[in-house]
Amino acid sequence: MKIISVSNLNGYIKEKLDSDFLLSNVWVRGEISNFKHHSSGHMYFTLKDKTGAVKAVMFRSRNNSLFFEPKEGMAVIAKGYVSVYERDGMYQLYVEEMHQQGVGTLHVAYLQLKEKLEKEGLFDPQRKRPLPRFPQRIGVVTSQTGAAVRDIVTVIHRRYPQAHIILFPVAVQGDEAPGQICEGIRLANEMTNLDVLIVGRGGGSIEELWAFNTEVVARSIFASTVPVVSAVGHETDFTIADFVADMRAPTPSAAAEIVVPDFREIQKNIDMLEQRMILGLKNLIYTSREKLNSLTGSPVMKRPQDKIYRMMQDLDQVTRRMAQAAKLNLTGKKSCLALQVSRLDDLSPLATMKRGYSICRDPGGRVVNSVNGVRPGDTVEVIVTDGSADCVVKNIKEGAYGRR
Repeated sequence: MKIISVSNLNGYIKEKLDSDFLLSNVWVRGEISNFKHHSSGHMYFTLKDKTGAVKAVMFRSRNNSLFFEPKEGMAVIAKGYVSVYERDGMYQLYVEEMHQQGVGTLHVAYLQLKEKLEKEGLFDPQRKRPLPRFPQRIGVVTSQTGAAVRDIVTVIHRRYPQAHIILFPVAVQGDEAPGQICEGIRLANEMTNLDVLIVGRGGGSIEELWAFNTEVVARSIFASTVPVVSAVGHETDFTIADFVADMRAPTPSAAAEIVVPDFREIQKNIDMLEQRMILGLKNLIYTSREKLNSLTGSPVMKRPQDKIYRMMQDLDQVTRRMAQAAKLNLTGKKSCLALQVSRLDDLSPLATMKRGYSICRDPGGRVVNSVNGVRPGDTVEVIVTDGSADCVVKNIKEGAYGRR
């Protein structure tokens, strides 16, 4: 016999419930009782019918998106998953989405289809296309006898009369409506020059609007190559077609206002731009004329040769200054050269010879600067300032100046 703890038992049961596919995404219809909106923002209540009840909780992150305020005794349809609150060993419904119950099976079908198509990406904002700014050909898929088509035509003709409207008449309620709406969208897409498509009808009950909550119509809108504006019912009515379309209009009249601009506003903007251009050109002409008058009145424009003469005089002055500078520079160079020549002359052997000295060279032409360089009887050349003399060495005397 295996004995387990209470916690292990509750954990085991929780694991079983969490792994059940049906209980992971379930819709439950019931009446609210024991409702408590906790200070944390979470909602705790019981869903019950005639023979049963289940505990439920809807956390704040989920109930912030509710479009109504839950109250005691209110009939609702709740979507969520079943799991175990392990601390108390109690299973309960964790509500993720909740709606007031009022239309029975149709509303449930609407919510289930909406969830399915949303998961498939049919509502993805990234795939929605922008509407053309100035459409020329506008398709309308609606009943040819309803008020919707009259409203659409009236508004478009009033706002943008140059647009061409092509009506694709279809039934908008009843068993044949979904098929005819799909066919109208298909025919509209075969017209390659259509700029935008309005799909919709006037207001009504959920049963009357149901054709626009069908999967075939939703997929036809999704497959359209022409941008689609949905215009179903009144402002508070939301259909599956609204979520799939490239843009939702709250009413057919609003759809007409969305798809076309107001030509009167366009004309007003054009007139304003025209006035701005005229004013801008006038200012430009005035500024240019003032600039021209200023230029023509300037001395340069009256006597343009004056500047040339002034530049010629400036050139003459520069030339004279250059010549003076060159002359002064040459004089300085000459003085410097004379000084250097004088210094060289002082160092010259000739200047020394003029002071009474001579140069003695042996027969080989070498200067004799020592008595050891000659012998008695040698012939030497003695050079003085005005010539030279060949002499014979008679005696050699050593010592300074030949003194012994």
